[in-house]
Amino acid sequence: MGKEQTSTRILHHDRRQGTEAGAVHQPIHVSAEFAYAQAQDLIDVFQGKPGFTYARQATPSTARLEQLINEIEGGVGTICFSSGMAAISAVFLTLLQAGDHIVSSRYLFGNTNSLYQTLSNFGIEVTLVDACDVEAVAAAWQPNTRMVFAESIANPGTQIADLKGIGALCAERKVPFVLDNTLSTAWLAPGRHFQAALVVNSLSKALAGHGNVLGGAVTDTGIFDWSDYPHIFPAYRTAKTEQWGLTQIRKKGLRDMGAALTGESAHKIAVGLETLDLRMQRICSSALQLARFLQEHPQVSKVYYPGLENHPQHQRAKEYFPRGNGGLVSFELYSGVNLLRFLDQLQVIILSTHLGDSRSLILPVAQTIYHEMGPQMSAEMGIDEQLLRLSVGLEDPIDLQNDLDAALTFASEV
Repeated sequence: MGKEQTSTRILHHDRRQGTEAGAVHQPIHVSAEFAYAQAQDLIDVFQGKPGFTYARQATPSTARLEQLINEIEGGVGTICFSSGMAAISAVFLTLLQAGDHIVSSRYLFGNTNSLYQTLSNFGIEVTLVDACDVEAVAAAWQPNTRMVFAESIANPGTQIADLKGIGALCAERKVPFVLDNTLSTAWLAPGRHFQAALVVNSLSKALAGHGNVLGGAVTDTGIFDWSDYPHIFPAYRTAKTEQWGLTQIRKKGLRDMGAALTGESAHKIAVGLETLDLRMQRICSSALQLARFLQEHPQVSKVYYPGLENHPQHQRAKEYFPRGNGGLVSFELYSGVNLLRFLDQLQVIILSTHLGDSRSLILPVAQTIYHEMGPQMSAEMGIDEQLLRLSVGLEDPIDLQNDLDAALTFASEV
């Protein structure tokens, strides 16, 4: 048999790894502690041999999910967390120190930008740049630059950074490129395609896919040589070099900070992943259809979706993501259209904050997820007061189109 497709490998992953009593799914392990018959066995696990000590670091359920995420991203190891923000926080707070510098895309998820404000309190400097141009990343470089960060598809503006250029730059300068792959997922492109050292995923979004669980993951692609990185603790330099970064993140970020994923959540995420291929095909197709519809609508002034020919990074999107462009469509209403009147009239699309759900969700960006940033920073990031973020779900696209059309017509009436 040749190399199987991702959907087949996901569906049969548990049983091929082996489960108790021939179960098709990995059973849910809820025990917080793990017992050993011999004291030496317990000591061995604490000192690095395979096994489990305490659920804050890993359980059989979370370990199996980590193996699955790692297989999807094509990495050398993965760590799961209780949320995507816990995963990102662990990367920054365990691999960076006071006096370090990050070059980051300015096109960011609002909470990531908020986290940068926290990092500044710890003496870590962040420079935000237009990462769609790798020369802007290079120009922001400093002698103390220790990391570069970008999103594969930016939330909410759908900008696509020069990921290949950034990956090559970081490889040349021996600095880890950290990629948030949440909006594209590895179904569109694994992070290793762009030479990312670490790939972060919010498992709560498209990977789990049903809006019923939180989770996050960090995957090491094996591309970065951690022997070049100055901040690895001596205690973690005893294993294989490719595991140094992950070991530090697991010990300092998961064990010490405590953002552990539960067995129940790991199970929900793994089951959700079984339909990733089917969901992403439908969502990408529907999102493109709705983006084209909105582009022609008289009440809509701008539409942001990489699948549209007039998107600034359309050609880059075709190269990077040949299978589709994800399910996030952002659009601006003309100033004369009443934003709240439009939202309140929607009958199918849900007013809610989330992404990658099986149901379509919408929210006004400036007044919600970017409210904390203030008008000046929002303007610098291109967040208009009439900007809406639509996460396309699995409903029939005709029903979604009709819902949008009816609400837009209603909101434009005097």
